[in-house]
Amino acid sequence: MKDVISLILGGGRGTRLYPLTQLRSKPAVPIGGKYRLIDIPISNCINSGFNRIYVLTQFLSVSLHRHIANSYKFDPFGQGFVEVLAAQQTNEGQNWYQGTADAVRQQIRYVVEDQAKEVMILSGDQLYRMDFRELHNFHQETKADVTIAVLPVSQEQVSGFGIVQVDETSKVHAFIEKPKTLEEIEPYAVSPDWLSKSGIQATNRPYLASMGIYLFNRKALLDLLNSRPLATDFGKEIFPRSIKNYNVKAFLFDGYWEDLGTVKAYHEANLALATQNPPFDFHSPNGVIYTRMRFLPASRFHGATLSNTLVSDGCVIEEGSNVNNCVIGVRSRIGKNVTLKECVIIGADRFETDKERADNLTKGIPNLNVGDNSVIHCAILDKDCRVGKNVRLVNTRKIQHDEGNNFVIRDGIICIPRGSIIPDGTVI
Repeated sequence: MKDVISLILGGGRGTRLYPLTQLRSKPAVPIGGKYRLIDIPISNCINSGFNRIYVLTQFLSVSLHRHIANSYKFDPFGQGFVEVLAAQQTNEGQNWYQGTADAVRQQIRYVVEDQAKEVMILSGDQLYRMDFRELHNFHQETKADVTIAVLPVSQEQVSGFGIVQVDETSKVHAFIEKPKTLEEIEPYAVSPDWLSKSGIQATNRPYLASMGIYLFNRKALLDLLNSRPLATDFGKEIFPRSIKNYNVKAFLFDGYWEDLGTVKAYHEANLALATQNPPFDFHSPNGVIYTRMRFLPASRFHGATLSNTLVSDGCVIEEGSNVNNCVIGVRSRIGKNVTLKECVIIGADRFETDKERADNLTKGIPNLNVGDNSVIHCAILDKDCRVGKNVRLVNTRKIQHDEGNNFVIRDGIICIPRGSIIPDGTVI
């Protein structure tokens, strides 16, 4: 689709995903054992024929840059690209991105120079599969200036979203960002009959939430940003003010979609991937999710018991270990008689040699990943962690939030930051 360019927003601090974002940007956070969050929107674009993609970055972006450079290389005759646009000081401004709209405004010259007819704006921290050609067709058929992809949600969910008010032609008449009271949201409810006519069964989901997926006509985007030079956010400022003067439409979507902006959401989404019938299936032949090619060997299991578990390439799980409802990332090594339950093990950047493991023993340092006889429940182990033998990481007291030496608890989930060392016999 040569007339469309895609801008993927990946510049936020990702504070709610800490400590996973301690040393990397949010779109660079691993998902599903071998992927990164940024792979989701990029893959959706490529599968839809939208292969002209810019990724806007800002905080801790080195690993994201490296992943994109190593993963997405197009045939020179195909005119496709995935390029990183990092925040930078210019003659026009010296500030960091102040919001979604400001990020696009600071990089707007690439839209102007490209002469694309339409601009699609996406988030870099969501898990979903969408054919953007359907969104594009709807946008053109309705002669929209702006199209917002929306998802039916319940009354209990509305406080976390921007909610749109539409008529029977899908035209947006009002937009409210994260409403808090029933009085605010009541006028935004849509008829179940209207949703049914649209092919969506949305019982008890009468509100339409913005998915953070927008398609703009080029002129409309430029006019909106130029006419509101102080506006920093699409949801809070651009959309509420654009509705009267532009044809803003809502594109209905009813597939799986999850915002992975918090530790709890991230943990739950990963574990769901390992179930027998996952709501999002990386194994689906439709809409392949792409990532970096690593050329790793197959994984080995030596008398271990695994159930509802997703295991990536290059892993070793030793005898007597019991792994239940977990995601095991690339190059993970799980020792003997280990018990893992509801865990996300992100894995390692490299294999340790026999000599390195012998040196670790001499120095009193645990080997990479998880040592013998350890018990870990409801936890996330970031990349290159070293958990010793006879370690117990079980939040028996149901603590919701806490921090200590080499661990963080968020939403009751024990998180071991990247590269941490947990000595033998540690109990958390």
